[in-house]
Parts: sequence; structure tokens; C-alpha cells
Amino acid sequence: MAKSAPPVVWVLTDGKAGDEQPLIGLAEAMEAEPLLRRVAPRRAYTWLMPWGPIDPKDAPAKAGSPLAPPFPDICLATGRRAVPYLRRLKALSPSTFCVLFKDPRTRRHGADLLIVQQHDAPRGSNILVVTTAPNRLLPERLAEAHAAFADILAPLPVPRIAVLVGGNGRHHRFTDADINRFLGGLHAKLEDGCGLMITTSRRTPAPLAKALAGLGNRPGVHLWDGTGKNPLLAYLAWADEIVVTADSTNMIGEAAALGVPVQLFYPSGGHPKIDSLIAALSRETVIGRFPEAPAHGRGNPVNSTSGLAEEILKQWRLSKARPTRPS
Repeated sequence: MAKSAPPVVWVLTDGKAGDEQPLIGLAEAMEAEPLLRRVAPRRAYTWLMPWGPIDPKDAPAKAGSPLAPPFPDICLATGRRAVPYLRRLKALSPSTFCVLFKDPRTRRHGADLLIVQQHDAPRGSNILVVTTAPNRLLPERLAEAHAAFADILAPLPVPRIAVLVGGNGRHHRFTDADINRFLGGLHAKLEDGCGLMITTSRRTPAPLAKALAGLGNRPGVHLWDGTGKNPLLAYLAWADEIVVTADSTNMIGEAAALGVPVQLFYPSGGHPKIDSLIAALSRETVIGRFPEAPAHGRGNPVNSTSGLAEEILKQWRLSKARPTRPS
């Protein structure tokens, strides 16, 4: 029997990488080529979101509208700015199977299926609860990245440690003491003969980024300076252990997907949602605290992506057999 063609899938977000990339990974797990639809409502309309309407400049009939037809089989959406657009899409195309990620903070979201992490409150018959968000860590992509960076990363000392560095945000801040403690832990790893593979983010504070750049000049360290091809996937593919700063649920979730020991570094501050995620992960895999209380031994990979892809495809196929609801 011939294999059925994959669905046409939109990824509907406001373009933030932390929202868009997980949904791209989910579409890829469905063997679909995602069509990116980015919303950019004017400020006056964002104040009313997720409860209000879409920005009139984005009406489906207007040039450049993120809701311009032809409409997809499946729409994957996330973010409060995307909610009114998903609601409008469902009204325009009742046969589109609409999936929304994260708590929409409204029941008028237009989704056929809501997917939330354990730290979010919504529960119900059309709601799936997962520990981590989906990601783009498909085995084939990891294998390709492993091979592509072999010349650079294979010579590093073993064990190789991927170091994923976030930065300051609404709930976390790297103080001078935090930076010193973090760097001290990394220096200790080098003294123990480990190899380090370090990547920073746009949120990494300048003093920490500068210190890490200096560390990158030492033998046994590879640091991505933001130029050339991003080696993050290769870092994860080559990692025997992962150190990740505990300021990003996406970074923590990606680190937990590999099954290697994950050591979390806690900058100053915190948030109950991140605490809840870490508590849930600690029940499922090996999580330590960097540098004070490292964990040892392999754990279970925690990765919701393939299971979510299968469930969405199953529910989409079932929805095609049902009469569409009125708009």
C-alpha cells in the first residue's frame, strides 16, 4: 500500500524562536514541511490579546496576511498573539485541525486540541499534558550534526560536556556571584580533564559572555562565537553530559531529551513553573545541580515530540471522518 502524503501544516506564532522552533520540530516529526505563518499585530491590538480580534491589517483577503488561503490540514500555534488568529482560522476553515500549545488563558481559543506542560493549569478531555515541550532533536538530525562536526568535536577530551548558557530575563538574573560560581564549576571540569562545548544566547549578560569567550581559548574547549553554522545539535549529539542554566524551560527540556546526565545551574531568581518542570523531570530522568551536587549515570530520555506527532496525526485523521462543526 502506498504511503499517504503528509498533511499540510502551518506553524502559527509571532516568530519568537523559543515558540516557533518546537513546533517546527513537531511538524518535522509528522514528516511535514512546515509553512511558517508569523503574526505581527500592531500594539493597540496586542493589548487585547488573546481575548480580542486579529489586527484588521491581517484580514485574510489582504496581501501578506498570515491567514491567507489555501488553508492547511493542521495548524500548530502558540503564544497569546497567535490565539486570535487561530480562532479566526478555525472560523474560516472548520476542517483545519487546530492545535494550541501552552495555557491560552481563554476558553475561546479555537483549538481542537490543547497541549500543555505539567506546570500549566488547563485540564480536560481535549487537553494533552506533557512534561517537556516538543523539539527538533530527531535522531536523523542529531546523526547528521554528529557527522558534520566530527572533525572539530571528536578531538575534545572525554567526557565531553555540552554547556548551554541562557541569561537574564524577567525571572532570573546572573549576579557577579553567580557568574563566579558558574565559571568556577567549568574550570573545575577542565581541571578534571573534561572537554567543554559551550554555546551562549542573546540573553547572556556581557560579563559572563566575555569570560566564556576567554575560556574558549583554552585547550579542550569549543565555544560557538555566533559565526558560521550553529553547532548546538552537534554539541548535544556528542555530549556525555549536559550543563544547562535553569532559566529556560526549552533549554532544560532539550537537555533532558538525550538521556545523559543533566546538571542544572541556578542563577539568582526563579519561577514556580520552572521549579515544577524540574521536579517533574527529576522523577523521570537524571537531574543534578551544578556545580554543587552533580548527578551521575544515564537516565531515560524525556522527549514528547514523537508521541505528540502520532497523537495529532491520529486525531486529525479521526476529525476528517467527522462532520465539521459550524463556524
